[in-house]
Amino acid sequence: MTIHKEGRTLLLVLFLALSAVSTVAFLFLSSPGSYIIVGISALLFLTVLQFFRHPSRSWVKGDDLIIAPADGKVVVIEEVYEPEYFKEKRLQVSIFMSPVNVHVNRFPISGIVKYFKYHPGLYLVAWHPKASTDNERTTVVVERPDGKALLLRQIAGALAKRIVWYIKESDNVVQTEELGFIKFGSRVDLYLPIGTKLNVTLGQTTKGGITVVGSWK
Repeated sequence: MTIHKEGRTLLLVLFLALSAVSTVAFLFLSSPGSYIIVGISALLFLTVLQFFRHPSRSWVKGDDLIIAPADGKVVVIEEVYEPEYFKEKRLQVSIFMSPVNVHVNRFPISGIVKYFKYHPGLYLVAWHPKASTDNERTTVVVERPDGKALLLRQIAGALAKRIVWYIKESDNVVQTEELGFIKFGSRVDLYLPIGTKLNVTLGQTTKGGITVVGSWK
């Protein structure tokens, strides 16, 4: 287990700030007040720390497999019209990332980034029906050498205030490698071809880079 690079500066600043608060509490407050403040400071630091944990895992890979891009819970499986890139019906699979999940996002397949766009937007709760279209988000389309492609969206939520990505159009990407990070979680949507064989169900817990979402026909 390591700390992800996206959290190191924030955690250092937070640690110094909370240490200063705790020191002042011990100097100027009597117990139990000082102990309460120290306890709250420690709890706050540990809460933020777990947001940025980066566990070591044995990745699952396969040319015909679509691997989960994030830790979380499957909250949507439905056929929808995808208007931004494919402009056709697609099978949407949405994974909700709670504050206790690992927040690293990974590529579900290998291929070339055919399309990328960042959309500023709102911070509706992740399960809001308009979160996919109105919230701050990125849109990434990865195409395999055989022409099969999927669309992935990183979506901010009520707590998530920053989406980070490590890609640009025309990049060659590798399955399970890091795509980006959503600070304090939210949601990742996949838009797959109609007829994709799914391996997940509503309510199922996923592990990014490990859980098989589905497979190409």
